[in-house]
Amino acid sequence: MSEKILVPVLGESITEATVSKWLKIEGDKVEVDEPIVELETDKVNLEVPSPVSGVLTKINSKDGSVVEVGALLGSVSSSDKGESEKEEIKKIEPKKEENNVIKLDTQKDEPEIFDKKENEIEDQPLVLTNEINEDKEKPQIQKDQTLSPAVRKIVSEKKIDVEKIKGSGKDGRILKGDLINLMGVNPPPSERKIKHGQEERIKMTRLRQTIAKRLKQAQENAALLTTFNEVDMTNVMEMRKENQEDFQNRYGVKLGFMSFFVKATVVALKNYPAVNAEIEGNEIVYKNYYNISFAVGTEKGLVVPVLKNADELSFADIEKNIKEISEKAREGKLTIDDLQGGTFTISNGGVYGSMLSTPILNLPQSGVLGMHNIVDRPMAINGEIKIRPIMYLALSYDHRIIDGKESVSFLKMIKENLEDPRRLFLDI
Repeated sequence: MSEKILVPVLGESITEATVSKWLKIEGDKVEVDEPIVELETDKVNLEVPSPVSGVLTKINSKDGSVVEVGALLGSVSSSDKGESEKEEIKKIEPKKEENNVIKLDTQKDEPEIFDKKENEIEDQPLVLTNEINEDKEKPQIQKDQTLSPAVRKIVSEKKIDVEKIKGSGKDGRILKGDLINLMGVNPPPSERKIKHGQEERIKMTRLRQTIAKRLKQAQENAALLTTFNEVDMTNVMEMRKENQEDFQNRYGVKLGFMSFFVKATVVALKNYPAVNAEIEGNEIVYKNYYNISFAVGTEKGLVVPVLKNADELSFADIEKNIKEISEKAREGKLTIDDLQGGTFTISNGGVYGSMLSTPILNLPQSGVLGMHNIVDRPMAINGEIKIRPIMYLALSYDHRIIDGKESVSFLKMIKENLEDPRRLFLDI
């Protein structure tokens, strides 16, 4: 008996997907509910399980195929015929003596660049390694002894390997001009250029296409504006330092910066509801719940999962949920539900070293907060110059429904709550 493998219902507004890769090949034995093919949508990747236990007898949609909901992906047979086909495949396995053959094709992707000296050393017996290294170091010492002070200084500062330089002075002595001439030598081509040539063309993934499309839509459809402020992170950092060990022992998770920012953002959203609203036709929809989207960078691109009902979560709950959702994102295990329902977004470019940026809206939301790196900066405090850990904040917003006064006041309230985090526990 043969069971069809169909493209499942993928979620709201998703009608098609791309076959990312088959996890099994025709003839493989599969168990019921075992993942056998991975689909890529414009939001998430998902695995399609086997409907029954048996043998994968047919693959109808190859890797890279675009398939609609309900389309036939393949079929699984639970009959004896499927088992016999599996046995036939097993019979054409390579003979044991073929296992000693070196598979040279596994090295095709690597650039064929070899250092003759290194290969000669690797061919020597292991016990001779020390002797070879000692001999290799001796010429370096002898040559260093013949270097002039000016040359020796350049060699030391620039960490130049003098063994690779042919001196033009008497008896091959290295002169300062020899080092200067190195500046005119063209560097070797990159490994990527050697491997792929001058250019390489790779089809954009559905996720990357969607990211590009939505970012462009945000710029075209919203009256995008950004306002900035700076926040002194001294008190937040001290509170984290003083309570980190107890917090981690009690809740099993580190106390990070994101819980402070989520809490401060929720307080500001409650005071300025237009920032938590969206435009729908000729109406403004005010959201009286607070689902905070947060950007997570993955190998396949940026995804923005949602922290649901953030106003009802404790600091520990926020940290636990963010850690769990972030791990799911990096492992490609997010569900459609993880990505839907956000009302406001926080993007932390600071983890990558960003000093300042203008984040783009995550439509249909009307606001996004950009966090940046923390840098010690001189600040004027009570008439004195002091060094403080400062972070620049950026709020991008849709000027169609959020006025300048609201946006500036919203960001100022976040700043005040972060600079005096006790306010977050007093709900003021």
